[in-house]
Amino acid sequence: MISFRVLKKSSKSNARLGILKTPHGEVETPALVPVATQAVVKTLTSAEVLRTNSQLLIANTFHLHLKPGEAVVKKSGGLQTFMQWPKPIMTDSAGYQVFSLGFGRDYGTGKILKEKRGEKIVRGDQPKAIRITEDGVRFRSPVDGKEVFIGPKESIRIQEQLGADIIFAFDECTSPIADEAYTRAAMERTHRWAKVCLNAKRSTQALYGIVQGGKFKELRQESAAYIGALPFDGVGIGGEFGDDKKTMGAMLRTVMKELPEAKPRHLLGIGHLEDIEKIVREGVDTFDCTVPTHYARHGVAFTSRGRLDMRKMNFMTDRKPLDPSCGCETCGTYSRSYITHLLRAGEITALRLLTFHNLHYFNAVVAEVRKKIKQGKM
Repeated sequence: MISFRVLKKSSKSNARLGILKTPHGEVETPALVPVATQAVVKTLTSAEVLRTNSQLLIANTFHLHLKPGEAVVKKSGGLQTFMQWPKPIMTDSAGYQVFSLGFGRDYGTGKILKEKRGEKIVRGDQPKAIRITEDGVRFRSPVDGKEVFIGPKESIRIQEQLGADIIFAFDECTSPIADEAYTRAAMERTHRWAKVCLNAKRSTQALYGIVQGGKFKELRQESAAYIGALPFDGVGIGGEFGDDKKTMGAMLRTVMKELPEAKPRHLLGIGHLEDIEKIVREGVDTFDCTVPTHYARHGVAFTSRGRLDMRKMNFMTDRKPLDPSCGCETCGTYSRSYITHLLRAGEITALRLLTFHNLHYFNAVVAEVRKKIKQGKM
C-alpha cells in the first residue's frame, strides 16, 4: 500500500508539497512521472533513468498485456525486477487506449483540440475499430489483429500480475469532440466500472480511481465528488481537456474543490513545460507526460533558453553544450555540434543523449517548482 502526507500548502495557490510513500521508496511531490510504456523509457536503460533524478515511472497495461504478457512479467518477479527499476511504478488501466485506438484514431484528435472541429460524437456512437460495452471494451490487437477484451475486472487482473505499486481503475477516456450526452454516458459507465475495480482487487497495491466528465463543469463536479467519495487510495484526473489550455485550468479548479485533501492526485497525460507550474498551482501532485522523451526522439532539446531543433545545420559548428546551465551527463560531456552530427548521420545514440538531457531538465524544472512552494513563492 501507500501513504501520502501533505507537508506544506501554498498561501498563494492550491499548490502543495507532499511525500508519497510506497513499497519501493518515497516520492517528493509535485513530481513528473516519465512514461515507460513497454517497461522501458525509450532509448534509456533503467540505470540511466535513475541518473535523470526520476522518482516514479508509469507503464502501459494494454501494451504489456499484448507483449510480453502479464504472466511473463509476473514470473520475472514483477515490473521492478523485470526492468531493473528499484523505485515506484504506476500502471495505467488501458482506459486511454479506449480513446486513442477508438475515436482518437477515427477523428485524428488528441486530448486537447489543436483546431476547431465540426464533427460531434453523440450518445450511442461507436468507434470504428473497437466496441465499447457495459462489460468492457473489445479491441483489435495492433500486434496480430486478434480480438482483445479488457473490462474493469480484466484490467485489475492484468495490473495485479504486473505488480506496480500504484494501479488505476479502468475507465473510458472521452474525446474532446464528444457532446455532453455522450460524455455523461461515458462518465457514468466509468463510475460503474470504478466500483467493479474496487470489488475485483485482491492485491495490496494502491488503487486510484479516475475522474472523467470532459470539459463540462457539472459533469466534472459530479465525477470528482463520486470518485472522491469511494475508498480509493488516490485519484487520477483523466479524459479530454477541452478546446484549449484555459479550459484545462478551469476544469482542474472545478475538480480539486471536490476531491479529498488527504489523497494524492495524479493528472494523466499532461506536462508540457508551460503546463507544469499551471497544473501544480491547481493542486496536482504527480503527472505523467511523454513530452521530454517524445520530443527527444524528434531531435528537440528543451533548455533554459527555449527549444532547440538539433537537426538544424547551424548547430553543426556550435561547440557549446545543449544548455550551459544544465548539470546532466549529456551537457557535461557532448557538444551541440556532436549531437547534430549524430542526428544528421542517423545515429541512434543522439536520441539517447537528447532523451537523457530532456528528462534531467524536466525533473530539474519540477524540483525548482517544489523549491518555490517551500519558499512561499507560488
